Amino acid sequence: MTKADLARSIAKKHNLTQKEAARVVDAILEAISETLAQGKKVELRGFGSFSVKKRPGRKARNPKTGERVYVPPKVSPTFKASKALKTLLGEPLGAVGDS
Repeated sequence: MTKADLARSIAKKHNLTQKEAARVVDAILEAISETLAQGKKVELRGFGSFSVKKRPGRKARNPKTGERVYVPPKVSPTFKASKALKTLLGEPLGAVGDS
């Protein structure tokens, strides 16, 4: 599903124009992005949570040449599905990564 498909679905279900629904979707995504950029967590009960994970710099090896390289530290967004979403999708509880 694309962002446009999501806006279309919201517009249909809530009697909005596609333009209004697209603005709602954009506003939600912008709020999530801004919160993550601040290093904070976004929790949507019954759906899941978005957070950022700080990965330290490390030494690695180029698999082609064998040369040692330095990989700089970075921040990566992560998503963890809620138990309700996992159940809806049919993933058995207690699977790897479930806490």
